[in-house]
Amino acid sequence: MEERPLVNVFARLPSRVLAGMGLSFAVWCSSNMALAADTSKEPQSFEAPRPFEAQYRLEVRGWPGATITHRLSNEGNHWLSDMRFSITVARGQEFSRFSLNGDDTNALLFSSSYSVLGVGDSYQLNEGDIPSLDRQTALFDLSRRAGHENCTQSTPCAIEFVDQKGRDEHFQYYVTDPGSIEVPAGEFEALNVSLIDIEKPDRLLTISFHPDWPGLILSAVYRKEGRRETQLTLTNFNPNGGATP
Repeated sequence: MEERPLVNVFARLPSRVLAGMGLSFAVWCSSNMALAADTSKEPQSFEAPRPFEAQYRLEVRGWPGATITHRLSNEGNHWLSDMRFSITVARGQEFSRFSLNGDDTNALLFSSSYSVLGVGDSYQLNEGDIPSLDRQTALFDLSRRAGHENCTQSTPCAIEFVDQKGRDEHFQYYVTDPGSIEVPAGEFEALNVSLIDIEKPDRLLTISFHPDWPGLILSAVYRKEGRRETQLTLTNFNPNGGATP
């Protein structure tokens, strides 16, 4: 039986749906990720991260909808990106710790776990197990990096990261025209990125990032053979990172 993205949302969603949300949510960079960058432009510093808390509505064809909670928080010398969901029959969590050195993103730790009807699995990768970036960190890095390179549909950029088992994932991405997007959480300016799995070119993941909040997803749609399989939509955004104002 074909594995559904919700059943293995953290094992497939960033690389297949979000290309893992990262979850899987993503996606997927400087010294750690190979990008075909346009060096003819003057380099620009990427947007600095800021803590936030967000909720997304996850809809997977053939499964009940779920709410995903996403937190990006600062822990001193590193950052933590945490995504989790829970419904009656399934639950999962995925988080990544990473550090920043200027515009470079360095993966430090990745953890992913999920269960369906009480049966599941868990994975953990330490820094030495991640030669490029893990998919959560890659998703954050992509949201900062996209738009700074000349990545078009005819000349896409390459992006590499590892899945929950440390296996290499190879994607290409390109940026389309920016614009505004209206989601349940409100209306926002959006940076629109399309990702293609090199090994499965019939699958397309389209992500709209918030240009001023690295890592924040406004909308994500995963299509297979032109049919929408999964959609992620921002329903609530707390720029205070969950702290009481």
